[in-house]
Amino acid sequence: MIGLELVVVLGAAVLVGNFLGQRFRVAPPVVLLVVGALIGLVPAVRQTQLPPEVVLLLFLPVLLYWESLTTSMREIRSNLRGIVLLSTVLVILTAGAVAVAGHALGLPWGPAWALGAAVAPTDATAVSALAGSLPRRQITVLRAESLVNDGTALVIYGLAVGITVGEEHLTLPHVGALFLLAYGGGAAVGVAVAWVNMNLRRRLDDPLLGNLVMILAPFTAYLVAELIHASGVLAVVVSGLIMAQVAPSLIRADHRRQALAFWPLATFIINGALFVLVGVELQYALRHLSRSDLRDALIAIAAVSVVLVAVRFMFLFSSAYLIRAIDRRPEQRQRRMSDRARVVSGFAGFRGAVSLAVALSVPETLDSGAPFPGRAFIVFVTSGVIVVTLVVQGLLLPVVVRWARLPRDTSIDEEQVLAETTATEEAIKALPRLANELGTTEKVVEWLRQEYEANLATVRARGAGTDDDPALLHNRHYTDLRLALIATKRATVVRLRDESQIDDTVLRRLQAALDNEEVRLAGGEQVE
Repeated sequence: MIGLELVVVLGAAVLVGNFLGQRFRVAPPVVLLVVGALIGLVPAVRQTQLPPEVVLLLFLPVLLYWESLTTSMREIRSNLRGIVLLSTVLVILTAGAVAVAGHALGLPWGPAWALGAAVAPTDATAVSALAGSLPRRQITVLRAESLVNDGTALVIYGLAVGITVGEEHLTLPHVGALFLLAYGGGAAVGVAVAWVNMNLRRRLDDPLLGNLVMILAPFTAYLVAELIHASGVLAVVVSGLIMAQVAPSLIRADHRRQALAFWPLATFIINGALFVLVGVELQYALRHLSRSDLRDALIAIAAVSVVLVAVRFMFLFSSAYLIRAIDRRPEQRQRRMSDRARVVSGFAGFRGAVSLAVALSVPETLDSGAPFPGRAFIVFVTSGVIVVTLVVQGLLLPVVVRWARLPRDTSIDEEQVLAETTATEEAIKALPRLANELGTTEKVVEWLRQEYEANLATVRARGAGTDDDPALLHNRHYTDLRLALIATKRATVVRLRDESQIDDTVLRRLQAALDNEEVRLAGGEQVE
């Protein structure tokens, strides 16, 4: 029964945490961590430990796949060099710096590197939840960094644990082969899964079956990659990025509507539950430390948190000026970021689910049967570092963003106006030819022409930023009247059902059509 109770508790905690976060204008992940720590005081929950497989095999693929589907490939291509450096070199430097700090605090080198690998990667879901107010370029670089750097961290972790338990040897060719397998194999699996996904989606007309394929894709990519000892994280990310490019012209509208109803809710629940579980896990790890170990662990949390921020800042500034000295091309100058924007990126290095999963994956015993040195210490420090980065940096980030006075990013709005204007103009041009091919009557053609021209005038007025434009006023009055009429139709259909003149099945069908029309008119179908 504890499983069902835990599901209810987690669901209620996600609901309460997000409500309180919105109510008091605090980032929901921060509140969810506090709620999780409070839940960890409940005796029944205190005995519950989160298996690492739950995060690595159940939660993480879904979150990474959705992040990949909603990330801008154009921005990734234009900032590829910075993303690669952040997701490889910075992760290795961070893991090494943390390992030195951990060893200085008493950990053997193997466990110290395992701790470094656990806290080195940033978290994509935490970045999306806490850094959403940043300009598009910055948020894309941060998200892409978080999507790719997990593979680097997991290779370092595998080496650290393998050396500690006596299964790995540290040579340059061996390490190079592991990185090649992780990245090359993961990318190849991602491409293969995306290819299978595309071919299945072309052949499936049922939206339920099509979206089942979509749900299976991240789990399949992760599983196959792990079976060949490649990066499951990278396989999911590559598969998602490919599908994001081909899906608009491949997937039908009814499939897409169903997916957009499911995925945001699923990822919202999973993401919230993970933040709650981090708080719960902190309580669990706390009970497995002695008083002296607890003092050392608290010192380690503070030291590691400082190391993470210091290394990130040093790398961001030193790599930027090194690239400026080497690459003096004009296009490179256009991509330069201000020092204030770089400070904001430095504060946005949040840790989250992957760090927790890596720490929990540390084996409890060595091959000899002896306990793995410092496992409870690693789990507690990692959990504490996650809390510090999410709470301290999460609360400081809005202050830093205001200090940075970053220019408002209007490119999305401008490009949306461009796309809507161009698409509507092309549709109006194609109207006579399409009407002739379909044998449409002149009356219908004229009606559609008027509707499209009114829409075009509205889009142009919105792009010009003139709120009192007659086209905008006309559109506003038209939308308000249509919404009022939809409410009247819905009330009528419900009354007919209540009077037993129509069945509930008929009500649901008509209500779905009215809901679609209402959402479209109200502009509620925006997906980032």
